[in-house]
Amino acid sequence: MLVVVSQPHTEGFRMEGNIPASVINYLKKSFGPENVDYEDEYVNVEDLDWFKEFKANETPGGNLKFYRTRDNLTQAQLAEKLGTTRQDVSGMERNSRPISKKTAKELANLFKTSPARFI
Repeated sequence: MLVVVSQPHTEGFRMEGNIPASVINYLKKSFGPENVDYEDEYVNVEDLDWFKEFKANETPGGNLKFYRTRDNLTQAQLAEKLGTTRQDVSGMERNSRPISKKTAKELANLFKTSPARFI
């Protein structure tokens, strides 16, 4: 959502993001409805070009590396949690070693996400 407030003799200001209706109503009351313009249009992120490109390049190994680094784990630390070797984790991250369904479920439980992210 985008809200633009225009005031005579000022530059005005813009607000972007999820803006509550109460804020828009306050702006209209404070600055006059004729000076507040807003778009109440939501766009499905899956229809945007950048998201389509991201999804096309998404891989199980890339997701694994994302979650591992997000949680500040080394490959060795993750390997220990999974009961495997650092080399196995490295291979999964490089997509040269497939991630089994069992391992995907363990990863999903560890990172609190869907097993589908790793298959």
